[in-house]
Amino acid sequence: MTGRLAGKRVLVLGVAPGNLGAALVRRFTEEGAKVAAAGRRIDAVKSVADAFGATALACDLNDLSSVDKMVADAVQALGGLDVGVNSTGWGLLKPFLETDESDLLQMSQVQFIGPYRFFQGLVRAMQDGGSIIQISSVTATIMMDNHAAYMGTKAGMDHIIRCIANEFGGQGIRANSVAAGGISDTPMSGGGLNLPAVSKLYEREIPLGRSGNSEDVAQAVLWLASDDSQFITGQTIHASGGQTLRRNPALSEIYAAFGAGE
Repeated sequence: MTGRLAGKRVLVLGVAPGNLGAALVRRFTEEGAKVAAAGRRIDAVKSVADAFGATALACDLNDLSSVDKMVADAVQALGGLDVGVNSTGWGLLKPFLETDESDLLQMSQVQFIGPYRFFQGLVRAMQDGGSIIQISSVTATIMMDNHAAYMGTKAGMDHIIRCIANEFGGQGIRANSVAAGGISDTPMSGGGLNLPAVSKLYEREIPLGRSGNSEDVAQAVLWLASDDSQFITGQTIHASGGQTLRRNPALSEIYAAFGAGE
């Protein structure tokens, strides 16, 4: 099979129908990679994997033994790993003073502790080098109201990625983040961005004049997974149309746009 990733063995964590993880599985397989797709709901993962000829694996970031098993199962199924992508997240929107301990513990598990364990497994599996990719967010750089726990853990994991790049470059491992803005065709932000009044708010803040889609992010991930980026490591690539040059709309503006009913 030919393609930019022909022969590469890829594990994508965070796969469910219609989300960015599913788009990545599709694009990786189209580019000739052998792919394992993983997520918490195995039936949902299997529906994506079966559609694109990938291997379906279960993984619950709340159970670190599940993370270890997923990596081991991917190595066994694919014969090794060349690329690992973390595309998980929990888009909690909650005021800073109302965010309680249970929120913080769950956010830390899903967006820091679980991914940290995942990356540990990838480093151990990639004895001959590879590419580790974290799906981050523009909100790790620019502000959004009522989003501190999400933003803080995404920013923290971006720095973990830099640590991996620094410590394991000699092992041939590259580690990078791809920071997405709102993605119009995925569940986390697509509902709001498909409302014209909300979409206009974001278009105002994005120099390229439109919200992103899963293909925009996938192209950046594919480049980092391929040998075309073999001298790139420890970086955060922003796939956001330049939004970090400006800002996110305020929640008051977004709520007003929803209220307009457009």
